Amino acid sequence: QVQLVESGGGLVQPGGSLRISCAASGFTFSAYWMYWFRQTPGKGLEWVSSIHAGVGKTYYADSVKGRFTVSRDNAKKTLYLQLNSLKSEDTAVYLCSAVVRFQHYWGQGTQVTVSS
Repeated sequence: QVQLVESGGGLVQPGGSLRISCAASGFTFSAYWMYWFRQTPGKGLEWVSSIHAGVGKTYYADSVKGRFTVSRDNAKKTLYLQLNSLKSEDTAVYLCSAVVRFQHYWGQGTQVTVSS
């Protein structure tokens, strides 16, 4: 079955950096677009970034463009999100996602807290 497991979240100071990961299994990872979302109690669910399956073309929400970088290692079946120049408003649970055979799958999320 499809499984997505995020890791790497934590507490970081404003201006700091963090890299979070999403380990995928149960589907042909290299054949599918992958997505990062984030969720907060106040804003709800927000799309953060997408990465193409093959050529790796990337897309970002305006709120993170220039600060976050999405990447993937198809051999390791792992999705990454490098978060730089972090701000307090980036505090959220970050979730990876994939749509596989018309079903939307989500990981359990990893908490990123930006605070001094």
